[in-house]
Amino acid sequence: MEDFADVEAYLEASQQWPGEIAAIRPLLLSCGLDEEIKWGKPCYCHNDANVVLVQEFSDHLALMFFKGVLLDDPEGVLHAQGPNTHGPKRMRFTSTEDVEASADTITAYVREAIAHEEAGTELPERPEEELAAELAERLASDDELSEAFENLTPGRQREYNLHISAAKRSDTRERRVDKVVPRILDGKGLRDR
Repeated sequence: MEDFADVEAYLEASQQWPGEIAAIRPLLLSCGLDEEIKWGKPCYCHNDANVVLVQEFSDHLALMFFKGVLLDDPEGVLHAQGPNTHGPKRMRFTSTEDVEASADTITAYVREAIAHEEAGTELPERPEEELAAELAERLASDDELSEAFENLTPGRQREYNLHISAAKRSDTRERRVDKVVPRILDGKGLRDR
């Protein structure tokens, strides 16, 4: 991850979406957000609380709201990042015209996100997820594996469960459990090296 001194330096280095970022930036700043670089990306904060992050992908630019799940979305433009995320949601853009057409929506959503920060609104509890039967059975029959699984972060536990439960057939789920047991025992997540 490249470390940039500020958002200006980030924009100078951006090759994929510099025009779109340049179009979003004044909208965010006009809402009174402070900008800095976090995780190698432009991050916009209110009273030291992260509000939105600009993320460049190969096929789109995303404006990620850290607590997007709290926002009303009358325009239907917020998308979950994936099955393993709880709070963040993204708006996606593929052109400067997309950004310009969404300027009022961006501003309204940012102002709502700021209001949630000022009110101290907490994210709702993540709903309990049921473990895949094959994983639950293996954990119940192997104390060492069960302890290793419990020592993983909740995100790593969810990632394993999602990976295993995504298989349609029980025998495939069993094979997936067999394959990940050594990683769990080593304290690693599914995608850790």
